[in-house]
Amino acid sequence: MWNNQDYIDLIEWMRDYNRRHPKDKVQFMGNDMGYAGPELYEKVTDQVAREYPQLLERVTELYRGLAPTTDAGAYSEEYLKLPLAERQERAERTGKVYELLRKQRPGSGVDRVEHLWTVQHARAIHQMAKGYSLDITDEAQVAEMMRLRDQVMADNVTWWNKHTGDRILLSAHNTHVSYDSFDERYPKTQGAFLRDVLGRKYVSIGFSFFKGSFKAFGTDDNVMRTYRVGAAKPGSNEETLDKVRQDDYILDMRTVPNSARVWLDKSRVTWNIGAGWPDPVTYKIALGQAHDVLIHLNEIEATEYLGKP
Repeated sequence: MWNNQDYIDLIEWMRDYNRRHPKDKVQFMGNDMGYAGPELYEKVTDQVAREYPQLLERVTELYRGLAPTTDAGAYSEEYLKLPLAERQERAERTGKVYELLRKQRPGSGVDRVEHLWTVQHARAIHQMAKGYSLDITDEAQVAEMMRLRDQVMADNVTWWNKHTGDRILLSAHNTHVSYDSFDERYPKTQGAFLRDVLGRKYVSIGFSFFKGSFKAFGTDDNVMRTYRVGAAKPGSNEETLDKVRQDDYILDMRTVPNSARVWLDKSRVTWNIGAGWPDPVTYKIALGQAHDVLIHLNEIEATEYLGKP
């Protein structure tokens, strides 16, 4: 999904920026639980070998056979085909490593920083295994997995903020950054978890659009293609938003007058287009309850998809 021209443009911009600002670099970090690559396992075991050699045999045994040997897509697909009991047993093992390392007392300075990162790497490995230990054939378990996923993403963002002090621009689908879970498949959103921890330090920015094209996987055949939708439905959030004089604009919903607040706090039909299309579900949301700021675009254009890496 993310192998597209816009992400290449973003990363190239970041590279150029960092060359011009070597003392104030920006970094691209992941916060999701979908994949823990082999480098994380190596970082954990290498650090254990250096700082906690008495634990190396135990950690090596617990991680045996878990590190991916294929690409992320194939690994995730194969992992979910494993028997549920095996996936649960794997999560027990990764959890034991995480708890084992979390209880260690690091030194100071560089040793402490390295310890924090090692624990976080072990945590990321366990986050993936724990998420995949749930039964994806049970709707209640799937909802639990989605709640766990949003909590994991929020936990990783707050960890990064706490231990680096860096300002963070979090990029995700509206459903994940909003405060209101307007999709019953997502019991609590990343945005809601972040507000619980960060309060007003977290600002949720949502996007809306009136019409346009986008890339998505076909829900019937999983093939990536360009789709186009016409004008937003009558009575929808987007229909009214598009009546504003400006085609594209930013709306700070924290400072709108009362008359606008009444409109923003009422739930209406809304676009909620994700990775798959067409989507038969009708979504409703009160924009003022979901986000702090809204960026509205009259028309959007599909990105240039570059194919499977």
